[in-house]
Amino acid sequence: MAIAAAMIAAALPAAAWAQDAAPAEDNASADTIVVTGYRASLLNAINQKRNAEQIVESVSAEDIGKLPDASIAESIARLPGLTSQRVNGRSNSIAIRGFAPDFSTTLLNGREQTSTGDNRAVEYDQYPSEVVSAVNVYKTPMASLVGQGLSGTVDMRTIRPLDTGKRVISVGARGTYADLGKLNAGSKDKGYRLNATYVDQFADDTIGIALGASYLNEPYQVQEFNSWGYADTPEGDKVIGGSKSYVTSTTLKRLGLNGTLQWKPTPNLTMTLDGFYSNFKDNQVKRGIELPLYYDPDTASLANATVTDGMVTSGTFNGVKSVVRNDLFQRHAKLYSFGWNTKWEGDDGWKAFFDVSYSKTDRSELTIETLAGTGRNTIGALDSIGFTMTDKGAVFSPSLNYGDYNLILLTGPQGWGGDQTAVDGTKILNGQDGYYNNRHIKDELWQYRVEVEHEFESGLLHSFQVGWNYTNRSKTLVPEEYFLGLKANTDGLTSVTIPEEYRLKGETQLSYLGLGPVVSYDPAALVRDGIYNLVANPYGDVIVKSYAIRERLMTGYIQGNLDADIGSAHLTGNFGVQAQWTDQNSVGAGAILLQPPVNPNGSPNIGARVRKVSTDYLDVLPSLNLSLRFPSDTVIRFAAAREIIRPRLDDMRASEKFDYTITGNVAQVTGESGNPYLRPWRANALDLTFEQYFGGKGVIAAQFFWKDLKSYIYNQQSTVPTDSLALQDPGAGVVLSPTAQYTIPVNGKGGKLYGVEIATTLPFETIIPALEGFGVTGSVAYTKSKIQATPDSPSGDLPGYSKWVANGTAYFEKWGFNARGSVRYRSTFLGEVSGFAANRVRRRAAAETIVDAQIGYDFQAGSALEGLSLYVQGQNLTNAPFITTNPGDSREVIDYQTYGRRFLAGFTYKF
Repeated sequence: MAIAAAMIAAALPAAAWAQDAAPAEDNASADTIVVTGYRASLLNAINQKRNAEQIVESVSAEDIGKLPDASIAESIARLPGLTSQRVNGRSNSIAIRGFAPDFSTTLLNGREQTSTGDNRAVEYDQYPSEVVSAVNVYKTPMASLVGQGLSGTVDMRTIRPLDTGKRVISVGARGTYADLGKLNAGSKDKGYRLNATYVDQFADDTIGIALGASYLNEPYQVQEFNSWGYADTPEGDKVIGGSKSYVTSTTLKRLGLNGTLQWKPTPNLTMTLDGFYSNFKDNQVKRGIELPLYYDPDTASLANATVTDGMVTSGTFNGVKSVVRNDLFQRHAKLYSFGWNTKWEGDDGWKAFFDVSYSKTDRSELTIETLAGTGRNTIGALDSIGFTMTDKGAVFSPSLNYGDYNLILLTGPQGWGGDQTAVDGTKILNGQDGYYNNRHIKDELWQYRVEVEHEFESGLLHSFQVGWNYTNRSKTLVPEEYFLGLKANTDGLTSVTIPEEYRLKGETQLSYLGLGPVVSYDPAALVRDGIYNLVANPYGDVIVKSYAIRERLMTGYIQGNLDADIGSAHLTGNFGVQAQWTDQNSVGAGAILLQPPVNPNGSPNIGARVRKVSTDYLDVLPSLNLSLRFPSDTVIRFAAAREIIRPRLDDMRASEKFDYTITGNVAQVTGESGNPYLRPWRANALDLTFEQYFGGKGVIAAQFFWKDLKSYIYNQQSTVPTDSLALQDPGAGVVLSPTAQYTIPVNGKGGKLYGVEIATTLPFETIIPALEGFGVTGSVAYTKSKIQATPDSPSGDLPGYSKWVANGTAYFEKWGFNARGSVRYRSTFLGEVSGFAANRVRRRAAAETIVDAQIGYDFQAGSALEGLSLYVQGQNLTNAPFITTNPGDSREVIDYQTYGRRFLAGFTYKF
């Protein structure tokens, strides 16, 4: 991102960039001070906020281009009331006002986008900052804002070449260093990023073109401790049940291309064609050791236990059958986005535009797990492992060397997964030695929109807008899952020495856990070269992961815009209503798994069927935004609206699964499914904001908000008659129980969420002129949540909700020098992480504080190197970890992830 400064600076309108204006001597005296760089971007954001008709926060290109951020998400996470959740050390999603990313939407040039995740929330890793000129975060809706979210709407804007008004050519590069080093054998700790852009105008400024390209190849390193959980001893004390800890090395590669062509054949008509392409590859390798401890009583036993306040804080586990893991995760996504806009601005007060856009994402997520150990099942050496609990999890002291290729073999140490038998009784898998999971996701969206507006010459009503929008979106998921079994394991007893040609040079160290080195090999190559048999997983829980969902939304809206003097004050704003008709369709699989199997050959008995469900509904969404502007440069804003966000796409799946547990001759039935009939989350919202601008450069604002959730989505367990379900015959002599326990997401009553945000931008020169160039900007937000997860439960937290969110940046910028330090804080929150099968897992995350900094120099006008900017940046300078714990006792650490510090150095050159 940081390499984009000069490129994006050139692409912004001249009003936002003083250094792109005519030379100072052509406009004012030689003593005139021209504000440039970061200070100019802050001024641009203040002007955007002051002039907006909604409650909005903005970040301009200089913020994104030069702040020490790994993604656009980190830049906008510094805005008041916003924060982010880190994944592998980088921020890729945004939470607004205490709501998880699922509750907001993201637009590109005002158009809805497909996502690279399972739900609607856009993951910002996909968008290079070099292609973005500004980001506006709308905290309140208005009728003409199509695709709005419940917590807010993020609109990313790209370069408009005719607005730039001049030719710009810009290039940039940066290098990256991750100070944790090369944690995995064969991994990297250094990377780079390149970008270039070209902006120009032709034919007397009636044709404009903007082209941009960005390529990223950067490493991320993570040290992870993960606990299976904590068990109860017979004495009632808590003890670690097991550990699955890794070092993870990620290589992030992304090619981003964008282009904009504008044609203005007459002063009244402008046509704009946009295109954006992203090829994103997130390749991870994870190596570590899984330790079945107290949860494995068949072999492991606890000795020499030390108990402190009800928790076993140290001891020794004897008879541990460890599982060495060499896993990989490859997430590849291609995103395409195109749009055509034709806009007419008449001389008689009439305006109109037509817009058509297309967005598509093709994504695959491949996970390969491979297992190794001292021998299969009961064969092989057992370990005696001492442990000590710390605030970072457990530290171990093993007696075996897990980096010894003579000791650690390819095998199934614990016998997980068992054997698999064909229908004819032939055994086709002698124990599970790994797992292969590939998920294929396609997301496609068409959007058509037309609007007509008429301006009035006088009166309170400044203009009136009427519009129509049609959106057609489809999303499909197809899982592909296999058990891995060694080809050489024909008798169910064999383990295989890791072939030398697959062993990697270098060393993978788990010394931070006390576990020492671990054998390192290429799991993808083992699968590719046929070391394993791939046996399709026949169980019903695989079938029901698939789905196909289609949404058709027809939206009509009317909006009146206000502009009038009221005494000495000036009133602006808008009022209107959206009518949104939704037709949603879902296709999924219904599956039945009999447990234990009733087939004589021991194979699972599966019944499957296709389930198709559709429903439709209407939402009417009124909105009001009023801004009262006083001569003292005070602005008071009030907003009221009905807000919605449609359900998670994976919650709408029609797939359902039923399990039979046979006891005697009775089959007890349990089931779960998605719910294609889900309605949106709905809320009534009020906002009140006080803004005081001063010196033309600073602002202090207090924002109060209140949301009453009228509808909530939660998982409900119900008892239903089995004769109402389409169930397979459980077999001869077996009868179904009269009722089944069924879990399904449903709509229920919500709760309330309210809070206050205090924000300021303060250039010190407005107080003490001698401090010109120094300043601060930042915010503090407090949010209170009263949400019931289920109707009978006490009030709790929404996923992603932090009670306190704060950020601040102190800066100096003058004579070409610039220096900045930034801090972001969020209090504890309910975080969402991904399990092996990419299923959602929610855990209580600890508070975190992130510190970043930058210094740089921009060569000044008249210098031989004019146009060149140099900078050095540091990210996560305090090495803040990501921590999750069990509720009720922070000593029960589930995750402790250390991302390390990142250092970057680079340049931009504009000519």
